[in-house]
Amino acid sequence: MKRKTLIISGVITILAIGLIAAVRASTQSDLAKVRAVTAKFHSPEAAQAAGYDLVPGLDNCFNNPGVGGMGFHYIDTAALDTTVELQHPEAMVYTPTPNGLQLGAVEYIVPQGPWDAAGNTHPPMLMGMHFHLNEKLGVYVLHAWIWKNNSAGIFEDWNPAVTCP
Repeated sequence: MKRKTLIISGVITILAIGLIAAVRASTQSDLAKVRAVTAKFHSPEAAQAAGYDLVPGLDNCFNNPGVGGMGFHYIDTAALDTTVELQHPEAMVYTPTPNGLQLGAVEYIVPQGPWDAAGNTHPPMLMGMHFHLNEKLGVYVLHAWIWKNNSAGIFEDWNPAVTCP
């Protein structure tokens, strides 16, 4: 009986490791797709030409002293709906550098009201990650730091290497 339990535990462990590896590979593939479609937005001007822009009230550099920063969010307001599209993030996030603004992350944004009103009982999910609610803004969000390393994690909001002027 003990041997059978050990064998079953071993099989479950192997399956779990395989599943984790498959999820990681899928996430890396998805991130590569996002990098490919956003490579053209390395300048804010390119993003603006495609419909992304600063939104009044949200046009400042987001900073959380002691934790990190995000930068400036250029948002495609026409894309703010309940549809989550891997290859069309709702925002390009530019970080301040001595040489001007550089693309650091993308952000997926879903308005809370319409999402919840549609009967959804869980936050949106993409690349195996649940969005989280920004209560102040009334939106579900998910950042992906695909152009600037984030020591806190690729899907974290705040990046310790980003500071606002």
